[in-house]
Amino acid sequence: MIDLYTWTTPNGRKVSIALEELGLPYQVHAIDISKDEQFAPDFLKISPNNRIPAIVDRDNNFSLMESGAILLYLAEKAGKLLPTDMQKRYRVIEWLMWQMGGAGPMLGQVHHFVKYNPGKAPYAEERYLKEAKRLYGVLDKQLAAHEFVAGDYSVADIAIWPWISRFEWQTMDLSQFPNVKRWYTAIANRPAVQKGYQVPKDMGPIPMP
Repeated sequence: MIDLYTWTTPNGRKVSIALEELGLPYQVHAIDISKDEQFAPDFLKISPNNRIPAIVDRDNNFSLMESGAILLYLAEKAGKLLPTDMQKRYRVIEWLMWQMGGAGPMLGQVHHFVKYNPGKAPYAEERYLKEAKRLYGVLDKQLAAHEFVAGDYSVADIAIWPWISRFEWQTMDLSQFPNVKRWYTAIANRPAVQKGYQVPKDMGPIPMP
């Protein structure tokens, strides 16, 4: 059994979607970041960086923070969504790192400046919107040659998809990125994704282009 500590954010949804796709049993513990529950002492013992998601694997009393590390751990545990062939495996890890180091932080800045604080920092809005469009273009080019980002469906797709699911927050028109739109829609229609998206609570249907 996996204890999942999470909230309704792209990083949180990565792990709930992965758990559903992998078929691993888990129990959800909602950490409401709007109420600063991520600073509770008990949660900090699991996630010292006071960020969701985090997990505790009851099978070996092992806790883990950071969504990318959690995805790799769960894929290893279940033996799915991460190739064993070294080159294919590192292609998945490459795109997982692209999300962790690029798409996630940059799109998160778009959310902060464009959605929540419009008009307060025009330079920041322009900078991060430009970078968001560049990243969408990189993803679109990759998906022009591949059904999924690293070949077969993997934890790389699961890491990236929840961030793209906020394309409206990012003022992105997916019709300008047809390969991303095709990929996004196909993943959105997966039953495990639909179920994992609603963890820890139903926030409405998945946005569709």
